[in-house]
Amino acid sequence: MDNVNDTGQRLTDLEIKASFQEDLLDALNQVIVRQQQQIDQLVREIAHLRESGAEGGVGASRNLRDELPPHY
Repeated sequence: MDNVNDTGQRLTDLEIKASFQEDLLDALNQVIVRQQQQIDQLVREIAHLRESGAEGGVGASRNLRDELPPHY
């Protein structure tokens, strides 16, 4: 009888561990989804910056004094 109780306890422990692992897996999946959304947004922003840089053209003259902060 003691062997049956021991097996039952071990089975319960395994079920508890499996439940925690499922919760952890769900949390990790949510993190991955959020990170992928952030990556997609950053890729769109980079593409937009490249487009706006291309519109300025290579021949557009820049004066470095115009880019100095106002306290200079």
